[in-house]
Amino acid sequence: MLSAYVERFDRQDPVSALVVGDRPGPAVPDGWAAVEVRAASINHHDIWSLRGVGPAEENLPMILGCDAAGIDDEGREVVVHAVIQESARRGEPAVRSVLSERHQGTFAERVAVPRENLIPKPPELSFAEAACLPTAWLTAYTMLFRQAGVSAGDTVLVQGASGGLSTALIVLGRAAGLRVWVTGRTADKREYASRIGAHEAFPSDAKLPERVDAVMDSVGAATWTHSLKALRPEGTLVTAGATSGHVAETHIARVFAHRLRIVGTAMGSADDLRRLLRFCALHKLTPPIHDALPLSRAREAFATVADGEVRGKVVLLPSTTRR
Repeated sequence: MLSAYVERFDRQDPVSALVVGDRPGPAVPDGWAAVEVRAASINHHDIWSLRGVGPAEENLPMILGCDAAGIDDEGREVVVHAVIQESARRGEPAVRSVLSERHQGTFAERVAVPRENLIPKPPELSFAEAACLPTAWLTAYTMLFRQAGVSAGDTVLVQGASGGLSTALIVLGRAAGLRVWVTGRTADKREYASRIGAHEAFPSDAKLPERVDAVMDSVGAATWTHSLKALRPEGTLVTAGATSGHVAETHIARVFAHRLRIVGTAMGSADDLRRLLRFCALHKLTPPIHDALPLSRAREAFATVADGEVRGKVVLLPSTTRR
């Protein structure tokens, strides 16, 4: 089956490590199901995987991809929850991974996942739209509604204005009654953020009109200091990524003097994904899609995400590849 996979890592030029070619179809253990992938979306996790962050070298070649929507082996339209929980040996903690780390991923014509990871797809969402939700949108959902401790009317700052996670935070936050502010490096990105629901958009590192109740930061090193300075006393910084770098200085006195909370999160549970799908259906929310390309053009799609000039999500369509 046609797949987009990695068989060697390249830290300097990750997209060059992506291979688009045939791989064996998935083995389906007891308790698992095969899904015909109709759409799968790209995340920065996939770029990092090409660099060697995620899958172990002994597991190569590894089909990439966490997110997918498709048809299961009983003919149902489903969304794949990418987090795999596996029982550990006695006395050891359970093993938690996402598809494409220990198990083959979704950038293929078929993928095998535990049956408990299949969530019914709402009819209000297309396969491409639903495939955008399990990683970036689920992470945004848990950042806002599980970790940030915010309520309708509170002000949230989103660091970054146009990527998949940022757009999810803007759209979900606006729908939930939050005042959403964003930062963006360019006027074009800030205008895009305003168009999809941000109440105010500021240049990166700009002094804000007032301090905010919570900051959503997936940028990391480049925005860390600004994020801490932007918080009101007892505010919360939620971090779920570090696309600009993993190491940043923290002014510790600011943290304890202002009683700030710093919370890390990633993804969410299958029940959280069900709630997210219901939330989108109830509020008629659809993820912005920057582009949707056949799986055969995966390298082009990856390059777009790696360049950082996206407006929403980039989706791969395995079902159109063989036509």
